[in-house]
Amino acid sequence: MTHAPMIEVNNLAVAFGDGKRVVRAVRAVSFRVEAGESFGLVGESGSGKSTVLRAVAGLFDHWTGDIVVNNQAQGAKRDGAFYRLVQMVFQDPYGSLHPKHTIDRILSEPLAVHRLDQPERRIREVLDQVQLGASYRFRYPHQLSGGQRQRVAIARALILSPRILLLDEPTSALDVSIQAEILNLLADIGRERAMTLLLVSHDLGVVAHMCDRLAVMRNGEVVELASRDDLRAGRLDHPYSRQLLLASRGYDRAVIDAFEDH
Repeated sequence: MTHAPMIEVNNLAVAFGDGKRVVRAVRAVSFRVEAGESFGLVGESGSGKSTVLRAVAGLFDHWTGDIVVNNQAQGAKRDGAFYRLVQMVFQDPYGSLHPKHTIDRILSEPLAVHRLDQPERRIREVLDQVQLGASYRFRYPHQLSGGQRQRVAIARALILSPRILLLDEPTSALDVSIQAEILNLLADIGRERAMTLLLVSHDLGVVAHMCDRLAVMRNGEVVELASRDDLRAGRLDHPYSRQLLLASRGYDRAVIDAFEDH
């Protein structure tokens, strides 16, 4: 008997607008993520990858298809139990943290909302896990660097002890010098907590570093599913996937400009 995946998406479609102005952002997307697996959605800006992630997170209510998380079919609205199970880390650490709240308050609020006990212990433990420590607890976001703010955002996502982390370009707003630190931190936490990770990125290099498997998206559709081994060996079948790979390896910008339009 096969076990159910932690995340299963079937025939997902998301459209914005109506009539002649309708934009079909996601079309017939299907994939599954096993428990404890790291799965990547990769593609250029506008490919639909973040829209898929936000539909899984419950941030959109106008999608069609099937989204099943931890063997539970999901509707447009999600309950508290869902957000104990699933948390999201957003792209911009500057915009995702309240500027007038201390780190302590930012981390305390989810605990209060979900009525979890031992807030002191939980806050200390999660700050240690993201390698900040207690000295950052009563600082404000403007007193932190971009990398430190993203560590706080990760801590906020972890404090409810979710089993699934949704990661929306978690390093793209950061300096190149600290991107690897944050990716390694996320990978280590995923392993230590046996978490399921769903990562969105435009960078195949990031996906190769973080993910066991990936789906390549273009124009709202999945054009290819591949494993990390396929990616590292260059075994990608779709022309668009191969061009993304060349671009990620630092080849000439002309590679991007010559992306085949099919």
